Amino acid sequence: MSALRESSSIELLPAIDLRGGRVVRLRRGDDEQRTTYTEAPGDVLRRYRDAGIARVHVVDLDAAFGEKPQRALIERLIATPEAPSIQLGGGLREEADIEWALSAGVERIVVTSMIVRRWELFREVATRWPRRVVAALDVDGGELRTAGWTESADLPLEEVCRRLQPLPLAAVLVTDISRDGMGSGPNFDLARYLARAVGVPGILSGGVATLGDLRRAATIPELSAVIVGRALYDGQVTLEDALLACRGAEVSQ
Repeated sequence: MSALRESSSIELLPAIDLRGGRVVRLRRGDDEQRTTYTEAPGDVLRRYRDAGIARVHVVDLDAAFGEKPQRALIERLIATPEAPSIQLGGGLREEADIEWALSAGVERIVVTSMIVRRWELFREVATRWPRRVVAALDVDGGELRTAGWTESADLPLEEVCRRLQPLPLAAVLVTDISRDGMGSGPNFDLARYLARAVGVPGILSGGVATLGDLRRAATIPELSAVIVGRALYDGQVTLEDALLACRGAEVSQ
C-alpha cells in the first residue's frame, strides 16, 4: 500500500522540457514531433514563480538523448531569485551526474535507465539521498522503456516495483508514453496501480489535457502530484485554473 495523500488537493508540477536551450514539448517522446514554445526558459520559470508554483518538473532532453547536458542553463534556472524548486530528469545515468545536480541545487532528481541498467548503483543512490530520488517508470503498452524512451527494459514492471519497495524514494513518476503530449487524457489506473505497487506517492504524467483531468487526479489518494505540459503551453488550460482544479475546485472550461 502506498502512502496515501490525506489532503483533498494535488500538487501541480508544470513541465519545462529543454531542447537546445529552448522550451519544447514532444509527442510520445519523439524528437521529430517537437513543438518549440520559447527560447527563454527563464521567462517561463519566472512566470511559474509569480503564480505561486512551488516546484517545477524540468527535463534535459539533450541529455536524455545522449547529447551534451544543458548544465549551464539548468544552473541559471536554479539561480533565478525565489525560483520554484526544481525536480530534474533527463540523462542522469551516472553517480557523477546526480552529484552535480544535487550540489547545484536541484531539489529532487528523476531517474529511469539506472533502475534497470545499473540496479546496484541506483539502490546506492536512493539510499544515499533519501527522499530526493524519484523513480520514473515510463510505460508503453505495458512495457517499461528506458534511455529517453528509445529502449525496452529487460525486466517486467512487477519485478521492478518489487525491487523499488524497500528504498526511501520521494515518489514514483508514472508516464503512459502512448498518451504523452497527445492530449488524450492520462492513464489514471496505471499511475494508481504502480504507486500502490511501489508503496510511495505517485506522480501522474502524460496526456493531461483538461481541468477535469486535474480534478480527477486530486481525488486519487495514491497520487501526490500531476505534471502538466502541452495543455498549459497551448492554452487548453490556464495556470490559474489549473491550480484551482488541483485543489478540487470546479472551474468552468
